[in-house]
Amino acid sequence: MNSNLQKSAQSNDLRENIPALLLVGGLGTRLQSVLPSTAKPLAPVGNAPFLQLLVRQLQSQGIRHLIMCSGHLAAQVQAQFGDGHALDVAIDYSKESRPLGTAGAIKFAAGYLSDVCDFLVMNGDSFLELDFHKFLSFHREHGGIMSMAVRRVRNAARYGTVQSDARNQVTGFIEKTGNQGPGLVNGGVYIFKRAILQQIPDGPASLEKDVFPNLLPGGVYALEQSGMFIDIGTPEDYARAQTLCQDLYQAAIPETSR
Repeated sequence: MNSNLQKSAQSNDLRENIPALLLVGGLGTRLQSVLPSTAKPLAPVGNAPFLQLLVRQLQSQGIRHLIMCSGHLAAQVQAQFGDGHALDVAIDYSKESRPLGTAGAIKFAAGYLSDVCDFLVMNGDSFLELDFHKFLSFHREHGGIMSMAVRRVRNAARYGTVQSDARNQVTGFIEKTGNQGPGLVNGGVYIFKRAILQQIPDGPASLEKDVFPNLLPGGVYALEQSGMFIDIGTPEDYARAQTLCQDLYQAAIPETSR
C-alpha cells in the first residue's frame, strides 16, 4: 500500500471506529483562585479555551466524533462548542446531574459507546503531544483491555507514577509521594476496550483509585511519549501554559495536517 493510501486508510479507521470522550466535568478547585466562575477546560490559553486545543488535536488526526462528559458548569462548555460543526467535528454531551468522578463519567456515557469496540478518553485539563494513529495501532497490537499514554518527567512529585516492564506492560501504579525525582507519569490519554464498562462500578468512581489497579490482570500497556506535556490543574501550570501557547498549538496540529 502506498503512503497516501495507507494514510487514508488510517484516517478512516480512526474516524469510523473510535470516538473520543473528553472528561470536562471536574470542579477545578485548585484553579478557582484565578478562574472563579469559569469551567476549567475553558480556561483561556492565548485567544482560545484550552479545550479547543484538544478538539483541534483530535480533528486534525481524523477523530471527529467527540463526547463531552460534562458536569460542573456544563452549560458553559456546551455554549462554547455547540454541536461542533464550527470545528469540523460532531459533539454529543453526556451531562452528569451530580459529580461522578473520572470513571463514573465514562460509565454514564455508555449509551454513546454501544456500537464501538474501542474508545479514546482524554482528560479535559491536560495536553499531551501524541500520534493517535500510532497509539491505536499500539493498543490493537498488544490486545489489552487498556492502553495509556505516559510521559517521563524530571519531577514527578505532584503525579502518581506508572511502573512498566520491558514489554510495555504496566505492572503497577504508585500514588504520588511528593518526592522530587524523575518518573513515568500518566499522560491523561487512554484507549479502552468497551469491556472496561463492566469493570466500572455504578455511581461516583475514580479511574486512578477504583479501576486501574483492577485492570492489570486483563493487560494494561503503556506507550511512552516524548513530546509536549502540560496540565493546567494549578495556577502555576496554567501560567506556564500561557508562555507555551504558540508551541502548544503547533504540537496539537501535526505539520502533515496543516
